[in-house]
Amino acid sequence: MSAINRQSCVILLVEDVMADAHLTSAAFKEARFLVDLRHATDGLDALDYLHHRGRWSQGSPRPDLILLDLNMPRMDGREFLSAIKSDMEIASIPVVVLTTSEVERDVLASYQRGASGYIVKPVEIEDFLNAVRQIEDYWLTLVRLPQR
Repeated sequence: MSAINRQSCVILLVEDVMADAHLTSAAFKEARFLVDLRHATDGLDALDYLHHRGRWSQGSPRPDLILLDLNMPRMDGREFLSAIKSDMEIASIPVVVLTTSEVERDVLASYQRGASGYIVKPVEIEDFLNAVRQIEDYWLTLVRLPQR
């Protein structure tokens, strides 16, 4: 089933900067598709979400896509990527890194750990909103995602 036929798409945003989380949420609210955006504040919180632990113990829908910041406290994006891609139950969930880092070693390390894409967050608000729209166009329109 392609994303075009879905009633809604669940996206897990793993982001510690609240301003970026709000901006991402605002961009998806303008989306052409119904997006159920869930927000985890770091890698440990995201793993709790995926395994229904802690504040997520009442259940949480499996995400169709994960948007991941790299530089976060407790468990950063690099550690999270290694953890998720080594867990066969959740390894198939595509993870797109969405970060401020333009450092080549971060790009390479992300792909080596199983990232499906790497996007540098634009500084300007309109450019950031446009980047989120392009994520929507590619991941929710063009790409076929695994069924939940």
